[in-house]
Amino acid sequence: MEQRVAIVTGGLRGLGRAMTLGLAQAGVDVLAVGHIAADIPDMQALAAAAGRSDVIACLVADIRNAAECDRIIAVCTERFDRVDILINNAGLTFTTIAPDRFRRTEKYRFWEISDDIVQDVLDTNYVAADRMARRLAPRLVAQGWGRIINVTTKLSTMNMPGGMPYGASKAALEMATEVWAKELAGTGVTANVVNPGAGANTPGMNQEMRDWSREGRVPRLVEPEEMVPPLLFVVSRAADNVNGYRFDANTWDVSLPPEQAARANGVQAGFEMHAQDVSAWPA
Repeated sequence: MEQRVAIVTGGLRGLGRAMTLGLAQAGVDVLAVGHIAADIPDMQALAAAAGRSDVIACLVADIRNAAECDRIIAVCTERFDRVDILINNAGLTFTTIAPDRFRRTEKYRFWEISDDIVQDVLDTNYVAADRMARRLAPRLVAQGWGRIINVTTKLSTMNMPGGMPYGASKAALEMATEVWAKELAGTGVTANVVNPGAGANTPGMNQEMRDWSREGRVPRLVEPEEMVPPLLFVVSRAADNVNGYRFDANTWDVSLPPEQAARANGVQAGFEMHAQDVSAWPA
Protein backbone atom coordinates (compact mmCIF):
# COMPACT_ATOMS: atom_id res chain seq x y z
CA MET A 1 0.00 0.00 0.00
CA GLU A 2 1.18 3.53 -0.77
CA GLN A 3 2.19 5.62 2.22
CA ARG A 4 -1.00 7.09 3.70
CA VAL A 5 -2.06 8.80 6.91
CA ALA A 6 -5.35 8.01 8.66
CA ILE A 7 -7.39 9.45 11.51
CA VAL A 8 -9.50 6.87 13.35
CA THR A 9 -12.03 8.31 15.79
CA GLY A 10 -12.85 5.92 18.59
CA GLY A 11 -9.48 4.43 17.72
CA LEU A 12 -8.31 3.48 21.21
CA ARG A 13 -10.72 0.61 21.88
CA GLY A 14 -13.10 -1.86 20.25
CA LEU A 15 -13.59 -1.68 16.49
CA GLY A 16 -11.43 1.43 16.23
CA ARG A 17 -8.46 -0.17 17.94
CA ALA A 18 -8.62 -3.17 15.62
CA MET A 19 -8.84 -0.92 12.58
CA THR A 20 -5.95 1.22 13.83
CA LEU A 21 -3.73 -1.83 14.25
CA GLY A 22 -4.85 -3.28 10.92
CA LEU A 23 -4.02 -0.07 9.07
CA ALA A 24 -0.66 0.22 10.81
CA GLN A 25 0.24 -3.36 9.89
CA ALA A 26 -0.53 -2.45 6.28
CA GLY A 27 1.88 0.49 6.44
CA VAL A 28 -0.53 3.35 7.14
CA ASP A 29 0.40 6.01 9.72
CA VAL A 30 -2.51 6.40 12.14
CA LEU A 31 -3.71 8.93 14.67
CA ALA A 32 -5.99 6.96 17.02
CA VAL A 33 -8.39 9.31 18.78
CA GLY A 34 -10.35 8.35 21.90
CA HIS A 35 -12.01 10.00 24.87
CA ILE A 36 -10.63 7.81 27.67
CA ALA A 37 -6.98 8.43 28.58
CA ALA A 38 -6.78 5.08 30.39
CA ASP A 39 -7.11 3.32 27.00
CA ILE A 40 -3.80 4.70 25.73
CA PRO A 41 -1.41 2.32 27.57
CA ASP A 42 -3.19 -0.73 26.15
CA MET A 43 -3.09 0.75 22.65
CA GLN A 44 0.60 1.58 23.01
CA ALA A 45 1.39 -1.91 24.30
CA LEU A 46 -0.39 -3.53 21.35
CA ALA A 47 1.39 -1.21 18.92
CA ALA A 48 4.74 -2.08 20.48
CA ALA A 49 4.00 -5.81 20.37
CA ALA A 50 3.21 -5.47 16.67
CA GLY A 51 6.35 -3.44 16.05
CA ARG A 52 4.28 -0.45 14.92
CA SER A 53 4.85 2.09 17.69
CA ASP A 54 6.49 4.45 15.22
CA VAL A 55 3.36 4.73 13.03
CA ILE A 56 0.61 4.92 15.67
CA ALA A 57 0.00 8.12 17.63
CA CYS A 58 -2.67 8.36 20.34
CA LEU A 59 -4.76 11.40 21.22
CA VAL A 60 -7.49 12.04 23.80
CA ALA A 61 -10.13 14.44 22.49
CA ASP A 62 -13.84 15.15 22.92
CA ILE A 63 -15.11 15.07 19.35
CA ARG A 64 -18.44 16.55 20.43
CA ASN A 65 -16.58 19.87 20.59
CA ALA A 66 -15.96 21.63 17.27
CA ALA A 67 -12.62 23.05 18.44
CA GLU A 68 -11.48 19.54 19.32
CA CYS A 69 -12.18 18.40 15.77
CA ASP A 70 -9.88 21.18 14.56
CA ARG A 71 -7.25 20.13 17.09
CA ILE A 72 -7.37 16.49 15.95
CA ILE A 73 -6.61 17.49 12.37
CA ALA A 74 -3.87 19.89 13.48
CA VAL A 75 -2.19 17.23 15.65
CA CYS A 76 -2.31 14.67 12.84
CA THR A 77 -0.86 17.13 10.35
CA GLU A 78 1.90 18.14 12.74
CA ARG A 79 2.79 14.53 13.53
CA PHE A 80 2.50 12.97 10.06
CA ASP A 81 2.49 16.01 7.71
CA ARG A 82 -0.79 15.09 6.01
CA VAL A 83 -4.16 13.33 6.25
CA ASP A 84 -5.47 10.96 3.58
CA ILE A 85 -8.05 8.79 5.33
CA LEU A 86 -10.80 9.60 7.82
CA ILE A 87 -12.55 6.78 9.65
CA ASN A 88 -15.61 8.03 11.52
CA ASN A 89 -15.91 5.18 13.99
CA ALA A 90 -16.51 6.86 17.36
CA GLY A 91 -19.96 6.25 18.77
CA LEU A 92 -22.01 6.18 21.93
CA THR A 93 -24.00 2.97 22.10
CA PHE A 94 -26.59 1.35 24.33
CA THR A 95 -24.11 1.07 27.18
CA THR A 96 -24.56 4.84 27.44
CA ILE A 97 -28.22 5.10 26.47
CA ALA A 98 -29.52 2.16 28.47
CA PRO A 99 -26.88 0.44 30.62
CA ASP A 100 -29.64 -1.60 32.28
CA ARG A 101 -31.20 -2.52 28.94
CA PHE A 102 -31.21 -6.27 29.58
CA ARG A 103 -32.31 -6.00 33.17
CA ARG A 104 -35.54 -4.17 32.38
CA THR A 105 -38.77 -5.93 31.55
CA GLU A 106 -39.49 -3.34 28.83
CA LYS A 107 -37.23 -1.40 26.47
CA TYR A 108 -36.88 2.32 26.96
CA ARG A 109 -39.34 4.29 24.83
CA PHE A 110 -38.13 7.39 23.06
CA TRP A 111 -39.87 9.78 25.45
CA GLU A 112 -38.03 8.21 28.40
CA ILE A 113 -34.58 9.24 27.12
CA SER A 114 -33.12 12.40 28.62
CA ASP A 115 -32.19 15.50 26.63
CA ASP A 116 -28.53 15.10 27.61
CA ILE A 117 -28.30 11.54 26.31
CA VAL A 118 -30.03 12.37 23.05
CA GLN A 119 -27.70 15.33 22.48
CA ASP A 120 -24.55 13.40 23.39
CA VAL A 121 -25.43 10.48 21.10
CA LEU A 122 -26.27 12.69 18.14
CA ASP A 123 -23.21 14.89 18.68
CA THR A 124 -20.87 11.90 18.89
CA ASN A 125 -22.39 9.57 16.31
CA TYR A 126 -23.35 12.04 13.62
CA VAL A 127 -22.40 15.69 14.22
CA ALA A 128 -18.73 14.94 14.99
CA ALA A 129 -18.44 12.73 11.90
CA ASP A 130 -20.00 15.48 9.81
CA ARG A 131 -17.62 18.08 11.25
CA MET A 132 -14.55 15.93 10.64
CA ALA A 133 -15.62 15.19 7.07
CA ARG A 134 -16.40 18.82 6.26
CA ARG A 135 -13.05 19.96 7.61
CA LEU A 136 -11.04 17.33 5.75
CA ALA A 137 -12.93 17.09 2.45
CA PRO A 138 -11.43 20.27 0.89
CA ARG A 139 -7.85 19.17 1.50
CA LEU A 140 -8.57 15.62 0.31
CA VAL A 141 -10.14 16.98 -2.86
CA ALA A 142 -7.16 19.30 -3.35
CA GLN A 143 -4.83 16.30 -3.00
CA GLY A 144 -6.86 14.42 -5.60
CA TRP A 145 -7.10 11.32 -3.40
CA GLY A 146 -8.72 10.46 -0.11
CA ARG A 147 -11.06 8.19 1.77
CA ILE A 148 -13.94 8.93 4.13
CA ILE A 149 -15.19 5.79 5.83
CA ASN A 150 -18.19 5.77 8.14
CA VAL A 151 -19.21 3.07 10.59
CA THR A 152 -23.00 2.98 10.78
CA THR A 153 -25.09 -0.08 11.69
CA LYS A 154 -27.59 -2.51 10.20
CA LEU A 155 -31.07 -1.29 9.25
CA SER A 156 -32.80 -3.54 11.78
CA THR A 157 -30.89 -1.73 14.54
CA MET A 158 -31.64 1.70 13.11
CA ASN A 159 -35.40 1.19 13.08
CA MET A 160 -36.02 -1.17 15.97
CA PRO A 161 -38.28 -0.17 18.87
CA GLY A 162 -36.14 0.79 21.84
CA GLY A 163 -33.30 1.85 19.56
CA MET A 164 -33.55 5.62 19.94
CA PRO A 165 -31.54 7.78 19.61
CA TYR A 166 -28.76 5.42 18.51
CA GLY A 167 -30.64 4.20 15.45
CA ALA A 168 -31.50 7.71 14.30
CA SER A 169 -27.91 8.90 14.68
CA LYS A 170 -26.59 6.03 12.57
CA ALA A 171 -29.35 6.47 9.99
CA ALA A 172 -28.24 10.09 9.62
CA LEU A 173 -24.64 9.01 9.03
CA GLU A 174 -25.74 6.33 6.56
CA MET A 175 -27.68 8.87 4.49
CA ALA A 176 -24.83 11.36 4.76
CA THR A 177 -22.54 8.74 3.22
CA GLU A 178 -24.77 8.51 0.17
CA VAL A 179 -24.87 12.28 -0.24
CA TRP A 180 -21.15 12.78 0.36
CA ALA A 181 -20.35 10.09 -2.20
CA LYS A 182 -22.46 11.81 -4.84
CA GLU A 183 -20.85 15.19 -4.16
CA LEU A 184 -17.34 13.71 -4.15
CA ALA A 185 -17.79 11.83 -7.42
CA GLY A 186 -14.95 12.49 -9.82
CA THR A 187 -12.67 14.15 -7.24
CA GLY A 188 -10.53 11.14 -6.36
CA VAL A 189 -12.08 11.08 -2.88
CA THR A 190 -14.62 8.43 -1.92
CA ALA A 191 -17.13 7.98 0.89
CA ASN A 192 -18.13 4.46 1.93
CA VAL A 193 -19.43 2.50 4.91
CA VAL A 194 -17.62 -0.37 6.62
CA ASN A 195 -19.78 -2.07 9.23
CA PRO A 196 -19.69 -5.10 11.48
CA GLY A 197 -23.00 -6.19 9.89
CA ALA A 198 -24.16 -7.62 13.22
CA GLY A 199 -23.58 -6.94 16.90
CA ALA A 200 -19.92 -6.49 17.73
CA ASN A 201 -17.97 -7.95 20.64
CA THR A 202 -16.70 -4.62 21.97
CA PRO A 203 -16.99 -2.57 25.17
CA GLY A 204 -19.83 -0.72 23.42
CA MET A 205 -21.98 -3.86 23.55
CA ASN A 206 -23.93 -4.51 26.73
CA GLN A 207 -22.12 -7.12 28.82
CA GLU A 208 -25.21 -9.33 28.99
CA MET A 209 -25.23 -9.70 25.20
CA ARG A 210 -21.50 -10.43 25.14
CA ASP A 211 -21.96 -13.14 27.76
CA TRP A 212 -24.92 -14.67 25.94
CA SER A 213 -23.00 -14.73 22.65
CA ARG A 214 -20.09 -16.52 24.31
CA GLU A 215 -22.54 -19.05 25.75
CA GLY A 216 -24.22 -19.58 22.37
CA ARG A 217 -27.58 -18.18 23.53
CA VAL A 218 -27.64 -15.48 20.82
CA PRO A 219 -26.01 -15.22 17.37
CA ARG A 220 -22.24 -14.78 17.31
CA LEU A 221 -21.00 -11.25 17.76
CA VAL A 222 -18.52 -9.93 15.22
CA GLU A 223 -14.96 -9.70 16.50
CA PRO A 224 -13.29 -6.30 15.97
CA GLU A 225 -10.50 -7.79 13.84
CA GLU A 226 -13.09 -8.84 11.24
CA MET A 227 -13.42 -5.18 10.26
CA VAL A 228 -9.88 -5.10 8.91
CA PRO A 229 -10.20 -7.01 5.59
CA PRO A 230 -13.03 -4.87 4.14
CA LEU A 231 -11.37 -1.73 5.51
CA LEU A 232 -8.05 -2.48 3.83
CA PHE A 233 -9.80 -2.99 0.52
CA VAL A 234 -11.71 0.29 0.77
CA VAL A 235 -8.53 2.30 1.51
CA SER A 236 -6.55 0.61 -1.29
CA ARG A 237 -6.02 1.89 -4.83
CA ALA A 238 -8.09 -1.05 -6.04
CA ALA A 239 -11.09 0.81 -4.59
CA ASP A 240 -10.40 4.12 -6.36
CA ASN A 241 -13.72 3.83 -8.21
CA VAL A 242 -15.70 2.36 -5.31
CA ASN A 243 -17.80 5.22 -3.97
CA GLY A 244 -21.06 5.21 -2.02
CA TYR A 245 -21.05 1.57 -0.94
CA ARG A 246 -21.52 -0.37 2.26
CA PHE A 247 -19.42 -3.40 3.21
CA ASP A 248 -20.29 -5.65 6.16
CA ALA A 249 -17.57 -7.56 7.97
CA ASN A 250 -19.75 -10.47 9.03
CA THR A 251 -20.38 -11.50 5.40
CA TRP A 252 -16.94 -10.64 3.98
CA ASP A 253 -15.35 -13.78 2.51
CA VAL A 254 -11.68 -13.69 3.46
CA SER A 255 -11.00 -16.75 1.30
CA LEU A 256 -11.54 -14.62 -1.83
CA PRO A 257 -9.20 -12.01 -3.30
CA PRO A 258 -10.20 -8.64 -1.81
CA GLU A 259 -11.72 -7.16 -4.96
CA GLN A 260 -13.77 -10.31 -5.56
CA ALA A 261 -14.88 -10.36 -1.92
CA ALA A 262 -15.92 -6.72 -2.23
CA ARG A 263 -18.02 -7.38 -5.34
CA ALA A 264 -19.80 -10.19 -3.54
CA ASN A 265 -20.30 -8.15 -0.38
CA GLY A 266 -20.94 -4.55 -1.32
CA VAL A 267 -24.32 -2.83 -1.59
CA GLN A 268 -25.14 0.82 -2.12
CA ALA A 269 -25.09 2.95 1.00
CA GLY A 270 -28.20 4.87 1.98
CA PHE A 271 -31.91 4.07 1.85
CA GLU A 272 -34.87 3.85 -0.45
CA MET A 273 -38.24 5.08 0.79
CA HIS A 274 -41.03 2.55 1.10
CA ALA A 275 -43.26 2.31 -1.94
CA GLN A 276 -46.80 3.63 -1.49
CA ASP A 277 -48.89 0.96 0.21
CA VAL A 278 -52.18 1.68 1.92
CA SER A 279 -53.28 -1.94 2.17
CA ALA A 280 -52.38 -2.05 5.85
CA TRP A 281 -54.46 1.00 6.76
CA PRO A 282 -57.25 0.27 9.18
CA ALA A 283 -60.75 0.22 7.78
